[in-house]
Amino acid sequence: MRGLINSGIRFYLILVLVFLYLPILVMALFAFNKSPLYGLPFEFDLVWFEALAGNKRLLQAGWNSVWIALTNTVIATSLGTMAAVAFGRYTFRGKTLLQSLLFPPIAIPWLVIGTAMLVFFFWIGRSVGAPGLARGLHAILLGHVALSLPYVIFVVGARLNDYPKALEEAAATLGATPWQVFRRVSVPILAPGVVAAALFAFAVSFDQFVISYFLAPPGITTLPVEIYTSIRKGFTPEINAISSIIIFVSMGLMLIVARFYRFGGERSGNE
Repeated sequence: MRGLINSGIRFYLILVLVFLYLPILVMALFAFNKSPLYGLPFEFDLVWFEALAGNKRLLQAGWNSVWIALTNTVIATSLGTMAAVAFGRYTFRGKTLLQSLLFPPIAIPWLVIGTAMLVFFFWIGRSVGAPGLARGLHAILLGHVALSLPYVIFVVGARLNDYPKALEEAAATLGATPWQVFRRVSVPILAPGVVAAALFAFAVSFDQFVISYFLAPPGITTLPVEIYTSIRKGFTPEINAISSIIIFVSMGLMLIVARFYRFGGERSGNE
């Protein structure tokens, strides 16, 4: 009976994985199909990748998304890690309130947050006499950082709570300076959490549609917004091509991170 239950659970997990990955595989497969209408039989061709190379608007939108996501990752990870360390290591007035305020950006629908940010930036622009500040890549970046910070703080904070503070105290007792304790003890232990938080921040920013849609100025878009606009006008397999590139790059990065996730934590017996 137990074996039958295990087989049922295994079969259910396989169905879930197929449901999640089969549409992605089909989309990537048809990026190499010559037919623009997904016709069969399948005929291998790179025509849509060649067409993508000449689609300056889609490539520019992709570059905007990459630039915003990378910048957001650096800013959100740096600020979020410092905030997580402050929450985990220090006690100060208003700490509980600040920690509680981290939940609304995650719980509130992004449609509401996007509208609020648009109104906020528009109000700031009018206050300083520059209405153009309401929309632009700078506004999109600030919006993405605001959304990414809670995720970074939670991920790094969870990692910070997993190891005892006694390790830092032991290093200080042995004569290490505060900077040496942070660099040689805290950073290596926090590194997996920081990397995971950075990947989370990048994914949240790169995939963000609502905030980018509300705050993007005319003529400048990010990749999710451009794909949405292209689908409304008429879907082409060029979108499959750029999506396939994103999938291959993302999977490659995940494999690399998974391979070195322990950051030297495992050592051979000869060392």
